[in-house]
Amino acid sequence: MLEEVERWLDRRSWSVTDRPLERILAAKRNTKVSVVLPALNEEATVGDIVAVIRRELMTEAVPLVDELVVIDSGSTDRTAEVAAAAGARVVARDAILPRIPALPGKGEVLWRSLMVTSGDVVCFVDADLRDFSADFVTGIVGPLLTDPDVDFVKAMYDRPFGDTPGQGGRVTELVARPLLNLHWPQLAGFVQPLGGEYAARRSLLERLPFPVGYGVELGLLVDALHTVGLDALAQVDVGVRKHRHQDGQALGRMAAAIYRTAQLRLSRGHLVRPWLTQFERGEKGFEPRTYAVDTEERPPMAEITEYARRRVA
Repeated sequence: MLEEVERWLDRRSWSVTDRPLERILAAKRNTKVSVVLPALNEEATVGDIVAVIRRELMTEAVPLVDELVVIDSGSTDRTAEVAAAAGARVVARDAILPRIPALPGKGEVLWRSLMVTSGDVVCFVDADLRDFSADFVTGIVGPLLTDPDVDFVKAMYDRPFGDTPGQGGRVTELVARPLLNLHWPQLAGFVQPLGGEYAARRSLLERLPFPVGYGVELGLLVDALHTVGLDALAQVDVGVRKHRHQDGQALGRMAAAIYRTAQLRLSRGHLVRPWLTQFERGEKGFEPRTYAVDTEERPPMAEITEYARRRVA
């Protein structure tokens, strides 16, 4: 590990207990905090997450979160209804920037969320978390409110796989961590580089391109490094993350999108073939299934006309 990264780990890696809630609230002053949950068919978990945030971080006694928005990206279940009943403002993905046809993918939803939120600090939380704790929000928002030199904060945590501790994050260990160590060694200190819980200043997010699919976390992390430097990035230990795990083939598609995102940043010239073939056993043996790899990226939101007009207004 680079000496620079070792120093960064000492300087920019914290525990959620390092910043008591009272200290965070005292530092908040006039800073507005938005929490965004991207959601697709998450009726089983999204309501509990919204309820915890409303109950513990959006009260007169604890006014940490000013805005809680669920962006529904075309759910076919009761995600939108459950989220709204729990107290979130629910916005349909396709209703945001209708001039630009929406593409499928988590990154697309995160990018569009900047148009319908107003917080100076924007906090992203995945909507499939179980046993959700408000520490996921206070942990990653805290450094942004108490340290003006920090611009981007990722959560770190244990990721159990079923009953086995520490075995979650398979794409992280097999794809993302090797890529970062080999090509962006300054980012080798991030425990959960692909984690969906992170917060950043709007002034940074609006300057970054957003890969529309699974590559969004790696893309934002790499681009944030190049935009504001390592010392402006941080991570906070928030405990344990429990969520719905995907099957191996879904993870393969995720890995391909992440590799493609990395490859695009390594070279703006020749790009790898953006297709992935996987195999499933059928009646006649193993049958190929070919999927397109996410290749689209949205430009920095600051370049979007509607966003610029909203800022002026």
